[in-house]
Amino acid sequence: MGGNRTPASVCLHALLAAASLFVNGFGIYLTIQANLGAAPWDVLSLGLSGTLGILYGTASIAVSATIIAIDILLKEPIGLAMFIDAVVVGKSVDFFNHIRAVPVMNSLFAGIPLMIAGLVIIAYTQYTYMIASLGCGPRDTLLVALAKRAKKLPIGAVSIALLSLATFTGRLLGGPVGVGTLICAFASGPIMQFAFRTVRFDATKISHQRLSQTLRVLLGRNGP
Repeated sequence: MGGNRTPASVCLHALLAAASLFVNGFGIYLTIQANLGAAPWDVLSLGLSGTLGILYGTASIAVSATIIAIDILLKEPIGLAMFIDAVVVGKSVDFFNHIRAVPVMNSLFAGIPLMIAGLVIIAYTQYTYMIASLGCGPRDTLLVALAKRAKKLPIGAVSIALLSLATFTGRLLGGPVGVGTLICAFASGPIMQFAFRTVRFDATKISHQRLSQTLRVLLGRNGP
């Protein structure tokens, strides 16, 4: 369970996760403002947003809630941070959209650096989010669940299939697809690996606390 053994430590780490995910949302906002085509999952959320006439954040929450339901049906471990992720990231993007923090780029020359900056922010905030040890995000959990069941396929192939499905569905709904979609799909992994290496972080060594364990700690029922 890492350091989440007292209500105070759980609350502190929940705040760390929330703050990290808020900044993570700024990174996602930058990749959207790059105007080169959104990341696969954002193509879906933006397509749903445009189709239903709702905010991006609301659409993102709907997508995340659906994925969490699938994760639960697949009996995957659920953590508190999964729900924080579902709400905070999308609404963070809405906030930066509301204050018009960064203008929409109108050229490839301006868009690519902004997109790379967004991906770097996303990578480092993934690190600070994960060290809270309160669970993985809904999409990462779904990827692992599907990879465990598709035993003959490497996780990379499962990831490509999942991202392709999100992109295809989002495009049908009118979501923005472009060169930026490919950049996000294929550059985010190497950028994240680089970020993790610079802070000497090994994600495989994190032991995430399940929601049931977190609730026991908060209710004072965390026995020896």
